[in-house]
Amino acid sequence: MSSFVLGFQDIDKTKLMVVGGKGANLGELCKIDGIRVPDGFCISTEAFKRIIGETPSINELLDRLSLLKVEDRDKISELSGEIRRVIEGIAIPQDIIEEITRRLSRYDEKNAYAVRSSATAEDLPTASFAGQQDTYLNIIGKEAILKHISKCWASLFTDRAVIYRMQNRFDHSQVYLSVIVQRMVFPQASGIIFTADPITSNRKQLTIDASFGLGEALVSGLVSADCYKVQEEEIVDKIIGIKKLAIYGLKEGGTETQQIDPDQQKTQTLTDQQILQLARLGRQIEAYFGYPQDIEWCLVDDTSIGDIPPTLETCHPKEVCPLSFFVVQSRPITTLYPIPEANDEENHVYVSVGHQQMMTDPLKPLGLSIFQLTSFGPRFKAGGRLFVDVTHMLASPDSRKTLLNNMGEHDPLMKDALMTIVERGDFIKSLPNDKKEQSSGKSNKSVSSADSQTQIENDPTIVTELIKSSQTSIEELKQTIQTKSGSDLFDFILEDIQILKKILFDPHSFSVFMAAIDASVWINENMNKWLGEKNVADTLSQSVPNNITSEMGLELLDVADVIRPYPEVIDYLQHAKDDNFLAELVKFDGGRVIQDAIYAYLNKYGMRCAGEIDITKTRWSEKPITLVPMILSNIKNHEPNASNRKFEQGRLEALKKEQELLYQLKQLPDGEQKAVEAKRMIDLIRNFIGYREYPKYGIVNRYFVYKQALLKEAEQLVQEGVIHEKEDSYYLTFEEFGEVVRTNKLDYEIICLRKDEHKLYEKLTPPRVIMSDGEIITGAYKRENLPSDALVGLPVSSGVIEGRARVILNMEDADLEDGDILVTSFTDPSWTTLFVSIKGLVTEVGGLMTHGAVIAREYGLPAVVGVENATKLIKEGQRIRVHGTEGYVEIL
Repeated sequence: MSSFVLGFQDIDKTKLMVVGGKGANLGELCKIDGIRVPDGFCISTEAFKRIIGETPSINELLDRLSLLKVEDRDKISELSGEIRRVIEGIAIPQDIIEEITRRLSRYDEKNAYAVRSSATAEDLPTASFAGQQDTYLNIIGKEAILKHISKCWASLFTDRAVIYRMQNRFDHSQVYLSVIVQRMVFPQASGIIFTADPITSNRKQLTIDASFGLGEALVSGLVSADCYKVQEEEIVDKIIGIKKLAIYGLKEGGTETQQIDPDQQKTQTLTDQQILQLARLGRQIEAYFGYPQDIEWCLVDDTSIGDIPPTLETCHPKEVCPLSFFVVQSRPITTLYPIPEANDEENHVYVSVGHQQMMTDPLKPLGLSIFQLTSFGPRFKAGGRLFVDVTHMLASPDSRKTLLNNMGEHDPLMKDALMTIVERGDFIKSLPNDKKEQSSGKSNKSVSSADSQTQIENDPTIVTELIKSSQTSIEELKQTIQTKSGSDLFDFILEDIQILKKILFDPHSFSVFMAAIDASVWINENMNKWLGEKNVADTLSQSVPNNITSEMGLELLDVADVIRPYPEVIDYLQHAKDDNFLAELVKFDGGRVIQDAIYAYLNKYGMRCAGEIDITKTRWSEKPITLVPMILSNIKNHEPNASNRKFEQGRLEALKKEQELLYQLKQLPDGEQKAVEAKRMIDLIRNFIGYREYPKYGIVNRYFVYKQALLKEAEQLVQEGVIHEKEDSYYLTFEEFGEVVRTNKLDYEIICLRKDEHKLYEKLTPPRVIMSDGEIITGAYKRENLPSDALVGLPVSSGVIEGRARVILNMEDADLEDGDILVTSFTDPSWTTLFVSIKGLVTEVGGLMTHGAVIAREYGLPAVVGVENATKLIKEGQRIRVHGTEGYVEIL
């Protein structure tokens, strides 16, 4: 077999690194019965490597290119252009030319050819890279073909290809290019099949785009193509585009754009029979590859392959011609979100756990499996995230009401999406009312206002006892786990997780914060009804006792106070780069005291971090340098003793609001009775709402104890050569990890595969609601009387504030100034340490009782959450106004 040229019949998926993604897919397509592919061959990546290897100047340019960042657009353009000019100027070695010439002689080089690029990082299941390199159509003659082969090689370094690789973290020097030379087909019509709907992600609905002539007019956006939707052998929708132009091949080579006669512009490109035939072809290709495909097709007069190009006058798809469908490319659709796996063929509706947990990043397999073990009820994996199946709850009118009410409180977009599914009536069959549904384990746990308030006394010592019990349990865990190793450790952790679940789902604990939540709802509803005041529970919730998350932010202000008197330490911290900074502190005046203060803080909060529900995430104790920007920000933005002043200010505001409400209520009819009931509810809020944050603190405490023990086992596996680094264990499930420890055996390919999968999952945006056919329902806010340009969200903390938007996706990048408004994707408890330095909050994900909302209310920060695409629509540094009471944001 030739080392530089391979025919399609010699190619399969194992040749990816030889012929690139597009070439490998063409080879596979040729193996599918009944699928017609225009013949051709690939010039292998070995040819590309050879010309690069024999030109040292290119490697020098690549080294310079690797030092640039995506933002350096001008320098990228300059260097990329230079690389392209060098490559196009290289003479193709004679032995490679001879191989190409021999292959062309099989077909007659006077035929027309398409010359296409095929990169090794293109058309892969994990990244499509579609359209990043160049394609040339209707190329005739050996010299022209050779010239365009060089152009294809050079196109690996177009600006768009270079930037795309940077964004997807591909090394420029490790991506190689093959070139496809394929006999040209001159179609009467052409287009694209998406075997899953590219808009809704519905796997059962296939979409076909179709227009006259070559597909370039469609791909380049020159025409409005027809769009046909096919589901289960039935055309369910047709949109006939106005096709004013078509691109056709010229006899002498190249292409031309022709105007379509006005009478034909609104003509359906394909007959219904052709649409269904093409849909079956698409499903056949999808079944072969085992994944939804993006397929380029052509409808061709069999007599015109590689020969005389047709024109508009020669043949119309509906006329009697010997027409056949040809496939010129198929690639995976890489943007689809994976579907949670079900063990049946029934319809299912899934809702995202991450949106409820304020952590929509993907979890690594170990983190995912431990969170599953900790959860109440089954959770389903997809795309590195977890989902809950709510199908049965939606089907039953009784449980549906509970579910939608709960969703409405924490995520109105999720509620609206679920209501959309119910209102359709075609996906879920409604069940008769069934009271048993509520207790079958298929319902979210919920306690009504009456229940929670009668089950618990309004006694603050209840919270003190619950916290003490949790702390005692964690200390016992820390002691006992030290005696466990090997398989015994994994058995012990499984046993302790059962203890953790008992603590989490203890009815007594649950009723404490539910009593506070119900009291907040009661206060808001009745103060609005009786006094016309909105969301007053927000003010009443400020500076409550026993809120471990708000205390975490305030105590970091105290750490800043310890450091503040020592300018040398402040200067040192501004330049500290690694976690050795703690050990180095003792060299400075005040260093020992500062070191003790930071260690004391880490002892209490060091198990926390961004994304803390994933046990594999790096904790503050593991990387203390993470805290330094926040400490420096506190020193810059606050005066000494700020934590006490901030807490006392909130407490006094809450007290003032309480007194105002009670006085106003007493002036109303039955005012004394109303005031007594309101006072009882206010006390419930003040005594118990702080405990809302404690169960999560207990979870991450235990998780960190588990993690430290598991990492010791991972270190042992590294020493024995089973894994390369201890963090490799993060890519095993808990069960798999235990088995590897027991057997000392592991196929390391599993780790490599899981790492690649995780990189893919990081690029995906998880849906709030996804159905078992893959369709994603987004939901919408149903609110009126807002400004036309308002960014709408959920109001979670009252007030209106204007300020500079700081769009921050990584809390380690936070360099906040007093008065800034934080705009981010989500905030779990670790993010709330930044709240002491901001004046308002906007997030893309969130709900009324999620951690960010609770702490925003406690600190008195106006906040709006659930603002779709806030981090993209709001630009860094823009002035914005946050309407925390009404639930929207204005860009000023």
